[in-house]
Amino acid sequence: MKGFGIAAAAAALFVSSASAAIDPIVIKGSKFFYKTNGTQFFMKGVAYQQDVSTNSSATVAVKYTDPLTDTSGCDRDIPNLIKLNTNTIRVYAIDPTGSHDYCMNKLADAGIYVIADLSQPGESINRDDPEWTDDLYNRYTSVVDVMQKYDNVLGFFAGNEVSNAPNNTDASAFVKAAVRDMKAYIKQKAYRTIGVGYATNDDASIREPLANYFNCGDDVADAIDFWGYNIYSWCGDSSFQQSGYDVRTQEFENYTVPVFFAEYGCNTPSPRKFTEVQALYGSKMTGVWSGGIVYMYFQEANNFGLVSVSGSNAKTLADFNNLSSQIAKVTPSGVKMADYTPTNTKVRDCPSVSGTTWAAKATPLPPAANPALCGCMVDSLTCVVDGSVNEDDYSDLFGVVCGLDGSPCAGITHNGTTGTYGAYGMCNATEQLNFALNQYANSQSTGGCDFSGSAKTKATAAATGNCKALMSQAGSAGTGTVTSAPTGAAGSAASGSATKTGAAGAVTVPSFNVGLMQLGIYVFGAALSGMAMILL
Repeated sequence: MKGFGIAAAAAALFVSSASAAIDPIVIKGSKFFYKTNGTQFFMKGVAYQQDVSTNSSATVAVKYTDPLTDTSGCDRDIPNLIKLNTNTIRVYAIDPTGSHDYCMNKLADAGIYVIADLSQPGESINRDDPEWTDDLYNRYTSVVDVMQKYDNVLGFFAGNEVSNAPNNTDASAFVKAAVRDMKAYIKQKAYRTIGVGYATNDDASIREPLANYFNCGDDVADAIDFWGYNIYSWCGDSSFQQSGYDVRTQEFENYTVPVFFAEYGCNTPSPRKFTEVQALYGSKMTGVWSGGIVYMYFQEANNFGLVSVSGSNAKTLADFNNLSSQIAKVTPSGVKMADYTPTNTKVRDCPSVSGTTWAAKATPLPPAANPALCGCMVDSLTCVVDGSVNEDDYSDLFGVVCGLDGSPCAGITHNGTTGTYGAYGMCNATEQLNFALNQYANSQSTGGCDFSGSAKTKATAAATGNCKALMSQAGSAGTGTVTSAPTGAAGSAASGSATKTGAAGAVTVPSFNVGLMQLGIYVFGAALSGMAMILL
């Protein structure tokens, strides 16, 4: 018996660490296919994560549980997913420090693929003060690194409903930069080709320019590989026309990449009938749409759940039964990959900046997030923010230093509407503040590194090798264009001086997209708040 136990344990270890065999999903034109047999792939998906905000613009760190590290949860829930004929789950926040082998292999054995968001609550692009930084780059690449080895990873979302109204569409420039950098990173690391896309909300005022913006330009390097649509317009016994599905289908019939419902399932009335399933997988939609993902598996306060979970127990709800009944009736008809020649090959025209509907300039995009460049820059500085300064006070300190003579903040500008970007505008908040303080201090003949104790001097080292080349491209004012691709590795100073552990993701740098009078008012307000520093 003891020998059997050891053998069983060894077998279990092998199962948990080996990659289960599953045919990867590939993209050709506007459709998904199984790589080996060439059959078209339609998502029959379920959103699968408990107690996590799906709004990726959250700026406050939130604790979450990665369901793909919860082995008992996977054992409990995968049988229910199988009952729903699920072949895709969406996970909103991955913990890159956890082990995903067990759940990913169990999912693969069940024929279930994963589409994973790269952000997490508190580490995402903030729609109200957008930026694409080296901290976010490190977060996103860490998820790519741990998930790319699984053949049942279908793709990654670089953002979820970041721009959700005309007045925050400038944030889309930074999301598109994230798409570009993740596509480049996957290629640089020689990983299996995995698509990077975006999940949008269904806002009538911006839905068209959003879809156009993320599809326009260089479709290989910059544009999304697929487009996810969070849509809740079919409620109860609606119809193809009444729900607007007919119009949405027409809008995407010539889109060059796959489109699918990244979330669907209106919960008014409740329980949900899921009659839209017949339309989504029927002949009027399957020529354009690649299926969809029902929101969501877990029952929570918002009443969208299919299953009520308590510990090891999972109770299926009326929504579950209704979805199971509807999904069992559908057999979407597709095309074989070998027989498919895409005809919708023209990308969309980029939308122009408009004061009422669109605020993201198409080109240039924000610079590539480059942790190595930011680390090199910090190494070179003689004046940096003092470690005693609370990160909550950074905005006021930025307001002071960026209002001073000499344009000390030109190198950290990041304005998605004008397309004006400093080379260091993609560094994290502490690195950017260090740069601005140093720029001002160096402009003063008598020095100026104090700011009433908010800054300190430090030793510096001459830039050599790669650092020298990167900083030469950035220029002394930080207004140059760095053409060297990021390596994913920060300079020696980056880890020590960049941010405080666990806090960086929630700190954003004011973009200062304001006129001189407004900036003066901002600095005056900062002075009243006690943050106007005495320059020594």
